[in-house]
Formats: sequence, C-alpha cells, structure tokens
Amino acid sequence: MGENKLLYSDRFGDIIDRADDHCVEIRWFDSTSAMSGDDFNDFLSTYASHVERCGRSGALVDAVQFHMDIKKMSMGWRDEHIVPRYNKAGLTKFAFIMPAGMPAIGKAPAREGPADYPTAYFATRAEALAWLKG
Repeated sequence: MGENKLLYSDRFGDIIDRADDHCVEIRWFDSTSAMSGDDFNDFLSTYASHVERCGRSGALVDAVQFHMDIKKMSMGWRDEHIVPRYNKAGLTKFAFIMPAGMPAIGKAPAREGPADYPTAYFATRAEALAWLKG
C-alpha cells in the first residue's frame, strides 16, 4: 500500500495524492472564510496542475471546513478554465465531502456543466472513497 503524499499546502488547504484511493484530494481549512475569489481561482489552478500530473481517475474535495463566501466564486470561470483541464486529464469521477444537511448529499451522481465525468456529494469520507474506488 502506498502512502498519501502531500503535494501542496497553503493557508487555505492541502492538496494530497491518494494513490491507493485513485484520487487527488483538496482538504479545505476553515481559514477559507478569508478567501477571495482570486485566492480560490489560484488554488483551483494549482489543484488542476496536480490532477494533470498525477493522472488519477478521481478527484476528492473535502469541503466540510470550507467557509468562503460563495458570492466571491465564479463558477463560470471554473467551467471555462478548470473543468476542461480535468476532462483532458481523464477524470472519471469527482466527489465532494460536504457538511451535514447539504441538499445534494445522497443524490445520484451526475455530470455538471461541461464536465465529462459525474460529480457526487457525500456526508462521509468513507462513502466518497468507496464511490471513487468502485
């Protein structure tokens, strides 16, 4: 069994290669409450670079501690600049671990926007990893 490898870390989160789980993970920190839109875009660009380099089939985002004001996000920017990189990298699944009560938890995985892969939302790490490995 391989070990998880920390690829990147800053004040907002870690990027981890989880080879045995076939994914690259973002683990957000609660300091994301101070994150700007540009900070978010920069972090996603860094993450996309690691997804491209690692060649894993899955992406995992632990958003339990993610506290950025969503009004600062540009999902259009993500769809235009980040999702095509995920598609080209060959992602086949994208999983989010979300805080309890998030309405999308437990819904059937589905493609979102320009993604070539389904995205699913989970309440626990174990559920997300089982889906990514399945």
